[in-house]
Amino acid sequence: MKKTFLLLLSAVFLHVQLFAQNSIDLKRVTEDHFPAGVSILNEILSMPNDSNIPEQLVANVAWCKENLENREWTTKQLETSSSPLLLGQKYVPNAQKTVLFYFHIDGQPVDRKKWDQEDPYKPVLKKMNAQGKWEQIPMSSLDESYDADWRIFARSASDDKGPFAMFLTAWDAMVAQGMMPNYNVKVILDFEEEIGSPNLGAAVNKYKADLKADMMLIMDGPRHLSNMPTISFGARGISQITLTTYGPRAAQHSGHYGNYAPNPAFRMSQLLASMKDDEGRVTIPGYYDGINLTQVEKDILAQVPDDENEIKRKIGIGTTDKVGNTYQESLQYPSLNIRGLSSGWVGDEVRTIVPADATAEIDIRLVPESDPERLFALIRKHIEDQGYHILDAEPTDEERVKYPKLIKWEGSISYQAFRTPFDSEPGIWLNKAYVRAFGEDPIRKRISGGSLPIAPFVEALDNIPAVTVTTVNSDNNQHGPNENIRLGNYKEGILTALSILTQPL
Repeated sequence: MKKTFLLLLSAVFLHVQLFAQNSIDLKRVTEDHFPAGVSILNEILSMPNDSNIPEQLVANVAWCKENLENREWTTKQLETSSSPLLLGQKYVPNAQKTVLFYFHIDGQPVDRKKWDQEDPYKPVLKKMNAQGKWEQIPMSSLDESYDADWRIFARSASDDKGPFAMFLTAWDAMVAQGMMPNYNVKVILDFEEEIGSPNLGAAVNKYKADLKADMMLIMDGPRHLSNMPTISFGARGISQITLTTYGPRAAQHSGHYGNYAPNPAFRMSQLLASMKDDEGRVTIPGYYDGINLTQVEKDILAQVPDDENEIKRKIGIGTTDKVGNTYQESLQYPSLNIRGLSSGWVGDEVRTIVPADATAEIDIRLVPESDPERLFALIRKHIEDQGYHILDAEPTDEERVKYPKLIKWEGSISYQAFRTPFDSEPGIWLNKAYVRAFGEDPIRKRISGGSLPIAPFVEALDNIPAVTVTTVNSDNNQHGPNENIRLGNYKEGILTALSILTQPL
């Protein structure tokens, strides 16, 4: 009898809680907590966080730990060979499910000379003036007025401290309403994402019992170009290759040795050009094997409201590569991208020489169907077919004499791609949360172009479904100078997180 009574009481409590969650005025609550949210954002942005400088990350780890514990979360540092991961956990009585949220707290390096403010780690508020230029205004302006198009400029404002500040603000707003999720919540914070999360895979496998969850939500990345609420059901993986071709042992006078000593820059250019046709498609046999988009999949991609002409105008191009027939289709294939080239000197330092070497930095964005080891093997075979002997170190004098064409290969795989079906449990649940927040279905993307270190979680946690909740403005200058977050996006990001936290699961 007592057991029956307790079950009935629990059911009544759950019914009252679900009624409260569905009747909450999400927008009003968000509005009330927005000023506090800006304070949280400015505080977390004020700490340098270049993951190439590990000592900068110590204060960030401590801040995150303190802020989670101040909200009565339990925390645990997941130690690695360098900076730790930080796990926050909030257990809810009688909860049947667990949701794991992922954020990264580190940022890209900054070139202070190229930022239009005194310090990239001192957030500033800006509005656009009549001349179309961003001008700084006092942060205290927000005490008197608000414009959704004003922006806060600082490193990691959008990528990815902004989304974590949204989450903390939404949590505070929910608690202030006397509410809690009906599921357990875990948060994993990565402090090395911008350097490829080199220790993440080993840590996830080591601590997979701590990370166990029913689904994973990644709060990172920009919305669709229309800036409408967006969910992405996957992300491409990434691997990278550094190639170096060789000419004379040292740079030689081009008058004495031009036409005689092979030029490594020309050789590198010819080699790279041989990998793609004039329409941007990789010509290496087998590179796109395994990817055959069905009409159903093409229809799913066509639901994303892209304006192809606007995309081209926005990034300043008159034509596109022909890998896929649309922008969304292009993201379904592995890429082959030259991200940097170097040989000799240019500009004021130019000199008349035959360079000693040439270097190409290449990245490959992966999709679930593309095994990076297989792609590496295809590229290596193509290079050998062009007559090159592949090295894994600088050439010796003997190798220089023996092989007419030498190239050094340095390759690494950061992480694989992942993709979750639209009709998965998190897909259906999130759609309900978005409808509560915004009154309509979100834009749903099959996969995003950027890469996230989520595949190790998917693999270690028994193929856990993972979905990306994107919130920031697409023109946020992430990774570059003058990174920013639009205030309207920050407020709607809080609203998004609040709707998820209060959506029954």
